[in-house]
Amino acid sequence: MHDMIGRDEDLDGDTLREECGVFGIFGHPDAAAITALGLHALQHRGQEAAGIVTFDGQRFHSERRLGLVGDTFSDPGIIAQLAGDSAIGHVRYSTTGETILRNVQPLFAEIDGGGFAIGHNGNLTNGLTLRHQLVKDGAICQSTTDTEVMLHLVARSKRNRFVDRFVEALRHLEGAYAFVGLTNKKLIGARDPQGIRPLVLGMLDGHPIFASETCALDIIGARYVRDVENGEVIVVSDEGVESLKPFPPMPPRPCIFEFIYFARPDSMVGGRPVYEVRKGFGRELARETAVEADVVVPVPDSGVPAAIGYAQQAGIPYELGIIRNHYVGRTFIQPTQTIREMGVRLKHSANQAVVAGKRIVLVDDSLVRGTTSVKIVQMMRDAGAREVHFRIASPPITHPDYYGIDTPERDKLLAANHDLDGMRRYIGADTLAFLSVDGLYRAMGAEKRDPSRPQFTDHCFTGEYPTALTDRNGEAPPPRQLSLLAEAS
Repeated sequence: MHDMIGRDEDLDGDTLREECGVFGIFGHPDAAAITALGLHALQHRGQEAAGIVTFDGQRFHSERRLGLVGDTFSDPGIIAQLAGDSAIGHVRYSTTGETILRNVQPLFAEIDGGGFAIGHNGNLTNGLTLRHQLVKDGAICQSTTDTEVMLHLVARSKRNRFVDRFVEALRHLEGAYAFVGLTNKKLIGARDPQGIRPLVLGMLDGHPIFASETCALDIIGARYVRDVENGEVIVVSDEGVESLKPFPPMPPRPCIFEFIYFARPDSMVGGRPVYEVRKGFGRELARETAVEADVVVPVPDSGVPAAIGYAQQAGIPYELGIIRNHYVGRTFIQPTQTIREMGVRLKHSANQAVVAGKRIVLVDDSLVRGTTSVKIVQMMRDAGAREVHFRIASPPITHPDYYGIDTPERDKLLAANHDLDGMRRYIGADTLAFLSVDGLYRAMGAEKRDPSRPQFTDHCFTGEYPTALTDRNGEAPPPRQLSLLAEAS
């Protein structure tokens, strides 16, 4: 799911941001409550808004709100209003741009044959192009998300069976998607032909579930069945679970950032335990970039598993040299430039007892703009660190993403504009080193990257995009041509 209006390019914060998480369950009497719990487990994938749509056998019920899952769906009254034994849910990621309720998913529409609700994780790289053509042909768009394109394509299909209409709509799409859809008879899960965005199938007391990550199954005690395969459409109905493979088979190419950053450490992605993979990144990083030091310090929380792996491989003690304050919300008031510059201290504090007088290795999972890293390094020096060696458990990010990760454009990516020593000087470290692309692949269990057929979606490091970038390549009107209707909050 991606807003199709141009976002504020100067993103607040020095981090990568996932777009969304999706969840769906079929035939369970507590569908809404279970979906709310699943979304709670997927909250790390989006903190801006949440929504649930249910079907009670006669009517669809929808509740979409801005804010965290617990802000709305912990209310028993709200859950009671979401009647029905089938449901889908969605969490939307947080951005500094304007949020409007009509962009909050799941989206719902009345189409020929009944109601249809859909939630989407990912981003369509031809969404603007399709939207422009649909509007030209008379479509009326209510949101500014590319997900709405899917509603129109399904509605316009002339096929008789809903599943055929859904598949026909998918054939028009480029880019990355994990969809959950709900009709009056079916729950549908679908993954793009290269499996860029994740989706898993689970089972709870015989009731099928779709979720972005296995941690959403764990929270409700559901059993993980398998990953939805790349290019697969799974249809759940009273007749059972049906798997369709409407696309020509191709090798999967999942997003490497799910393993580096996005997925929760306790999730399994592509059959791999994320926590162990991240420790593996740290071990490879230590093999490639060893340095004499007294202590390994993670940048919390994202750098923790990699730092553990680094410390184990290097034989250097692992210590919590930075303490994170977990109670700083994204909306903390920062009224002046001075306060904004102090911002990192709201979230992180040096543990002076660990740092003072030591040669430290700082381990983080990625380096985006570098602005946070500057402050972290200075914080370590202020706390008395003798040397600060920065180690990044992924390669340099040199290219932006268009598949559901909100990255800055190239001119804001530190590695796209500086060589290694320039980056080191910028962040103020004694040394700086990154995990190599082949080291990343080795940690994933591959001997090395196959340049003719990469095993993962890794364009942020390599510049090799897995699909056409139709909208970016000038074949669609620019996003800012879309109208904006202001809504009262």
